[in-house]
Amino acid sequence: MRMYDCIEKKKQGKALTTEEIRFMVKGFTDGVIPDYQMSAMLMAICFRGMDRRETVDLTLAMRDSGSVLDLSSIPGIKVDKHSTGGVGDKTSLVLTPIVAALGVPVAKMSGRGLGHTGGTIDKLECFPGFTTELSREKFMQNVTEIGVAIAGQTANLAPADKKLYALRDVTATVDEMSLIASSIMSKKLASGSDAIVLDVKTGNGAFMKKYEDSVALAKAMVSIGNLAGKRTAAVITDMDQPLGFAVGNSIEVIEAIDTLKGKGPKDLTEVVFALGAQMLQLAGKADGREEAEALMQSVIDDGSALEKLAQLVQAQGGDTSYVYDTSLFPGAAFTKEVRAETAGYVHRILAREVGSACMLLGGGRETKESSIDTSVGILLKKKNGDEVRQSDTLAVIYGNDADKTEQAARQVARAYEISAEKKECPPVVRAYISE
Repeated sequence: MRMYDCIEKKKQGKALTTEEIRFMVKGFTDGVIPDYQMSAMLMAICFRGMDRRETVDLTLAMRDSGSVLDLSSIPGIKVDKHSTGGVGDKTSLVLTPIVAALGVPVAKMSGRGLGHTGGTIDKLECFPGFTTELSREKFMQNVTEIGVAIAGQTANLAPADKKLYALRDVTATVDEMSLIASSIMSKKLASGSDAIVLDVKTGNGAFMKKYEDSVALAKAMVSIGNLAGKRTAAVITDMDQPLGFAVGNSIEVIEAIDTLKGKGPKDLTEVVFALGAQMLQLAGKADGREEAEALMQSVIDDGSALEKLAQLVQAQGGDTSYVYDTSLFPGAAFTKEVRAETAGYVHRILAREVGSACMLLGGGRETKESSIDTSVGILLKKKNGDEVRQSDTLAVIYGNDADKTEQAARQVARAYEISAEKKECPPVVRAYISE
């Protein structure tokens, strides 16, 4: 079997066999197939596409390129959740303690933020001492004993994806449906959970800008998960404005803690409940969405969800005093209010622009090696549909550099679209996808 023949076959629009796909993934991971040949294959896939069977085969070959976690020794149906990335998306910090407090084991692999999107690991590391560098044994111990663990993905988890993504990133082959779906699902399947819930963002601040593309991606990933023997569902959620009011690491953690106390933003709570309902149903803890949401509300009301967050922080080396006293989180040196120049109604807040402004402040990364400032951020005071009077405060910028704080304020001001009349805003939860 030769890579040349596989490239030629895909160039002609023919489907690759299971054996051919496994051959090229293994060869590329092992360094036998060079970058230039894999680049040619990736471009051929972008032009010709892959059918459903090919996409599943590619995902499984990438999953099997490294170690696959075996969580079968942990009692119960283990669940995992993945977001395609957004601005102000602190959902995992709220969702995982709630689900774990209801007796459903959550074994979650998370990543860091890159570019305008935030990362769960960066937010959790706002708790002094917190680490996501867990051994396999410690990861499984935490899930068994307290019902939840959140770890960074190890180098040996789907290594083919890491190599392929690095190549796609520099060859303009990122935005192809099968390649996106296989990249996400190979890591989720290697993580070992029995059920997977996918939060697929749509809109300006999302990777998939068009709603129909988000639905297509969700359907592809749900299909892969179910065909691979995992209970899988997806929820399409809005990212035409940031989720919640806070954008930035420490202030997002504070907002997540407020939400666990029942005092969080309406849109964030709605997304958490939508995803949590799917997780509880897949785990067999609830028969329907209404029952699941009532269960989630109960652990918020009795404080057990917040206590579960504290257990998670403590088990992974973090200082739990920050869970109970959020004033301990460091503040920024400079504050700048963004005021409305005209009266009207907030029609849209360009999430990508807000995320980029946070990155400008130092709250995000341009490369994986960049360091971040956890104290900076943006607190939105007006959201979609809100009435605005001239000179009302739209947002507050928190920065540690005076010039960058001013620049970020101007960028956030441009992100707000104010209309003379109130217009209908898209729902926060757009659709549920399951097979």
